[in-house]
Amino acid sequence: MSNSLTSKRLEFDDAAEAIEHYFAAGWTDGLPVVPPTAARVMEFLDYAGRAPSDIVGVEPTKGRVITAEKVAINAVMAGCLPEYLPVVLAAVEAMTEEQYGMHGISVSTAGAATMTVVSGPIAKELGINSGVGVFGPGHRANATIGRAIRLVISNVSGAVTGELDKGTLAHGGKYSWCFNEAEDVSPWEPLHVDRGFGKNQSTVTVFAALAPDQATNHTGDHPEPILTSVADTMLSVGPEQSEVVVVLGPEHMGYISKAGWSKGQVKEFLHETARRKASEWAKVDAIPSPADDPDASIGVAKSPDSITVLVAGGAAGGFSAVIPLWGGGANSQSVIKPIRVP
Repeated sequence: MSNSLTSKRLEFDDAAEAIEHYFAAGWTDGLPVVPPTAARVMEFLDYAGRAPSDIVGVEPTKGRVITAEKVAINAVMAGCLPEYLPVVLAAVEAMTEEQYGMHGISVSTAGAATMTVVSGPIAKELGINSGVGVFGPGHRANATIGRAIRLVISNVSGAVTGELDKGTLAHGGKYSWCFNEAEDVSPWEPLHVDRGFGKNQSTVTVFAALAPDQATNHTGDHPEPILTSVADTMLSVGPEQSEVVVVLGPEHMGYISKAGWSKGQVKEFLHETARRKASEWAKVDAIPSPADDPDASIGVAKSPDSITVLVAGGAAGGFSAVIPLWGGGANSQSVIKPIRVP
């Protein structure tokens, strides 16, 4: 593998000129980027122990090869620190798995974003936020890791907004969406342990996520009313989802934990509660009009295991969130990958 950078070199009089050139070339997300000098890109690659020509993944539909050099360039542009590059590399590895469907997600009118959940020790080491404003701004690691992933999608896979990317509305998560589970708040095993990794391993999981829908309940003080509010919010997602994400805020989680409910119980309750009659789904054309049994009960989730439950957010406020996935999780499955920590 080559240890030399192969990307075209550009020269500018100053950083401002470089930033404006990147805007004009369509290489940004609409915000200014950090000019990726050769020295800075090599610093990132050296930290991660990767050669520039290392293949991180191949986008299955168009066959575009994504090298460590290209990922590092976009990580620099996004404002990352070198320590963040292993996380971005793992996320790109996950996105290029065929079951994730990176091309379809990137060009669809649905406007899905890649939501990246970082789990394990590295999340705390890098200061990835799991608390107040967990989906919002204010934390460099969250903001720049998520942004780097989006820039790779746009600049390396070619899914530029308005060209290949045809999102009708899209949402703010397409700028950046990266967070950590609140493992100190949750009484349950974290996502990466649920999915077969050791507790001390660090991983990223990518989801093709539509905009979150906030579930509000300020008065419930035990699991049933709180989770019924979440189930009601789930109804907007539609029937028979193969995968849907529920993020429980710490205030809601406190009552659920106090009652001793397991994650499995939560998933069972949501599966059994978030449902409508077939005739009701048919009224909004979510399913064909049922001729045989209009009273048949059809759930939002195909099974309890179709629901991924995470814990994150600020300590105060009776809020949780339901996050639908592109194609109902049928056309894109979430993918988890270990992070190679140097």
